[in-house]
Amino acid sequence: MMRARVAVPVAALVVLAAGAAAWVLTRGGPVRPATLRAEPTSAMYAAIDSRRSDAAPLTGEEVFTPATAKLGELTRGATELLDDCADALAGPEAPGCSQALRATYTGPSVSGQFVIFNLPDGRAADALVTALRGEGFLAQVAEFDAARSWAQARALGHYVTVSWVGPAEEGAKVDLTRAQVDLDGLGRVVQSRVLKAI
Repeated sequence: MMRARVAVPVAALVVLAAGAAAWVLTRGGPVRPATLRAEPTSAMYAAIDSRRSDAAPLTGEEVFTPATAKLGELTRGATELLDDCADALAGPEAPGCSQALRATYTGPSVSGQFVIFNLPDGRAADALVTALRGEGFLAQVAEFDAARSWAQARALGHYVTVSWVGPAEEGAKVDLTRAQVDLDGLGRVVQSRVLKAI
């Protein structure tokens, strides 16, 4: 009898543990890149460390030029100018962010998205990059396999750029290097802001 009494609770615990594990695995939530590189701002962007010295808002035409409609095998799809930066994020917060510009890119083997955030200053930009290392990430709007994806987050003065790429087909093993470099290159728009502020 004693054995039966012990066996029932143990069996119940096993069932409960399995149920809890299943809940954790299936509850969903924000997706994250498999690999993330994150960099704080540097002295190179001191001239635009504050929005006060670079007050003009970014425009879609400035960030997503005709020359960037195609990047290697990637072709630009939708572009958006978001007044509420929270719409571009899934978990992290960006206090003081005034705008986020986002674009999706698709290709035969790789797809991705690029976002640039306009923060008050370099400290806020660094804080967002740090937050992106934690829980949550960006809202994923491009279709790719996030479980095999790469992302690069950079604070550049009072801006943050994030490029995020992954295999277009779930489970596919592809080299993401070129696509990551190409999307990350969209952040060069910030260099023109540095030159104007000097």
